[in-house]
Amino acid sequence: MKLSTKGKYGLRALIDLAQYSEDSPVSITSIARRQDISERYLEQLMSKLKKAGLVKSIRGANGGYVLAKEAKDISVGDVLRALEGNLEPVECAGLDPEGECKGADSCVTKYVWKRINDSINQTVDEIWLNQLVTESKCLGHTDNHLDYTKCKN
Repeated sequence: MKLSTKGKYGLRALIDLAQYSEDSPVSITSIARRQDISERYLEQLMSKLKKAGLVKSIRGANGGYVLAKEAKDISVGDVLRALEGNLEPVECAGLDPEGECKGADSCVTKYVWKRINDSINQTVDEIWLNQLVTESKCLGHTDNHLDYTKCKN
């Protein structure tokens, strides 16, 4: 499975939004600048995330974006599915009850594909946005170097 820039940049943008929108909405411009993402591309990503119910836009002079839910209630899977669609790297008609796979009854490889698909979905569904915000704060910067003394490890 290979994620596109939609998934990678969108997740970075949402982590940024979660970090900076606690007090007020965050502008596309500020997220784009901090994350080095094109504003136009970021607008497209935010539109998809808004449609999925993960962010809300606030109009006006002090407008911008905020999370539509608490960061602890948004999984990486939610974000990636909103931007990438289905995350399963293997489509197998034998796994679909209505699939038209002629060899489904005697095919054992479908169990391999199911385990791979289930493993990916389980992994991204068990990582929460608030955990990534905490990890991001852990990686503080001092003199352009990462300060690992802020980390728990």
